[in-house]
Amino acid sequence: MSRESNLSKGLMIGFLTGGIVGAAIALLYAPKSGKELRKDIKDKADEYYDEAEKYLDVAKDKATEVMNEGKKKSEILVADAKRKATELYQDAEKVFQGAKQKATEAVSSTKETVLTEGEKLKSAVKAGVDAYNETKNS
Repeated sequence: MSRESNLSKGLMIGFLTGGIVGAAIALLYAPKSGKELRKDIKDKADEYYDEAEKYLDVAKDKATEVMNEGKKKSEILVADAKRKATELYQDAEKVFQGAKQKATEAVSSTKETVLTEGEKLKSAVKAGVDAYNETKNS
């Protein structure tokens, strides 16, 4: 809670307590009969009880408001986290697809190179065998 809220809470409690003590002292020093004094004390007690109930209702409303605000903020945070997780997943998927494509291209390129070089080697070996046979026959 904020400092102002704590200060106003303390002031409210102080005024309430001061009012009760002041009323009790005023009633005790007033020139009234016991019956009238008890009635006045009961009336003041009921009045302060009603004020305390109002104060508690206000406090409950504030607490509910704070809880609802916290709930809304947490829902926003969860939604934001889900959105970011989805974005990260999509980015990872793009990177994976790019790597897969590059790997496929590299394999195809390597395969073509091996086939081309294999044909060259085959031609060279055949030329060597032919040259050997010619030399042998001559």
